[in-house]
Amino acid sequence: MNAPHPRVRRLAELKQAGTPIVMVTAYDIVSARVTEAAGVDVVLVGDSAANVVLGYENTRDVGVDELLSLARAVRRGVQTPLLVCDLPFGTYEASDELAVTTSRRFMDEVGCDAVKIEGGGAIAERARAVVAAGIPVMGHVGLLPQHLAPGVPARARGRGVDEALEIARSARELEDAGCFSIVFEAVPAAVAQAIGATLTVPTIGIGAGAATDGQVLVFHDLLGLSLGRQARFVKHYAQLFAPMVDAVRAFAGDVRAHRYPADEHTYPVDPDQLAAFLAQLPGDR
Repeated sequence: MNAPHPRVRRLAELKQAGTPIVMVTAYDIVSARVTEAAGVDVVLVGDSAANVVLGYENTRDVGVDELLSLARAVRRGVQTPLLVCDLPFGTYEASDELAVTTSRRFMDEVGCDAVKIEGGGAIAERARAVVAAGIPVMGHVGLLPQHLAPGVPARARGRGVDEALEIARSARELEDAGCFSIVFEAVPAAVAQAIGATLTVPTIGIGAGAATDGQVLVFHDLLGLSLGRQARFVKHYAQLFAPMVDAVRAFAGDVRAHRYPADEHTYPVDPDQLAAFLAQLPGDR
């Protein structure tokens, strides 16, 4: 296997230095440029695009071509952070060959630095095959949104002994398979801390407490742009939805009241050119 990508290696260096890792999702050129300018460490083109961008009810609904298109836009705006792309549901689980083929599409067609997959057990074997193909893989344990059947509510994982042990096994399997980092989603803080202490790779939490090596939030969630019920772990760092509505409403009001466009918003034309044009303009038929 080739040496780790410098940005992949940097996550291990941040963990060793005790510097928290910052990860944010992005789905288009604007969110990509915002995360780039903000200086985050990792940008994830998440399958959460299904909900916050494409309007689907479940992350399982986003297709590979849709996510590839979004990821290409993000790639054009991200220069410095590590760019990780989620593999969509149904594009890696069935076989090692399928997992490698899909991963290569994201590497070749997007130019991402790594891919992310959900789960342990058989999924850890898919991760092993992708890593063996020279593609860095980020794992994901705890709540697995892609595994939720339609209509089944999301809930925290690992509150009971058996479930916590299963998360620990999955995390170890993913590390053994060669994953360079593992996301812990919706796991009790004490459980995530205990499991993380048994691992050597960086852990990134989303609703998993402060003891993980880093934190990730969905772009739309942290900016207050997501609609509907929010998860317990979401913190809004801005409330941008209402100001956006106000701005569009103000535009609509100006148009209807003939206040926009004003003279300063229009392009001038030379009077002689205008007169010549009008003289030659065909009349009504």
